[in-house]
Amino acid sequence: MTSPKPGSNIITDATFTNFKLHIEFRYPKNGNSGVYLRGRYEVQIADNNDEEPQKGRLGAVYGFLPPSEMVAKKAGEWQYYDITIAGRMVTVIANGKTIICNQEIPGITGGALDSKEGEPGPLMLQGDHEPIEYRNIILTPAK
Repeated sequence: MTSPKPGSNIITDATFTNFKLHIEFRYPKNGNSGVYLRGRYEVQIADNNDEEPQKGRLGAVYGFLPPSEMVAKKAGEWQYYDITIAGRMVTVIANGKTIICNQEIPGITGGALDSKEGEPGPLMLQGDHEPIEYRNIILTPAK
């Protein structure tokens, strides 16, 4: 999926509870976006190649869980996440490295669609910042 300019969020019709997500993405210089798990918990996508890990940088659960290290590639290169979420527990693998390992997400992140944490929710790709490209999106229900 490619958007030539910022636009609307992309939200699945289907809803999900516990799942594994593989998603590949590419952003331009200074790109900024996010993948919302169940429409409530944002895993940050951002051009943070040479920066320190923080709660608002690539791979973070925005505002809550910083990545253990920065594994971002340069803008314009394809990158990927393998994310597992079960309840509020999340593991984020970015570009082959585990950067958040089975940590609890304390609550919804800014931009969440709703606060119904006990219910299934959609996958949402944030679209209101720079144009981001996505490919090979595979969501598998987990037990």
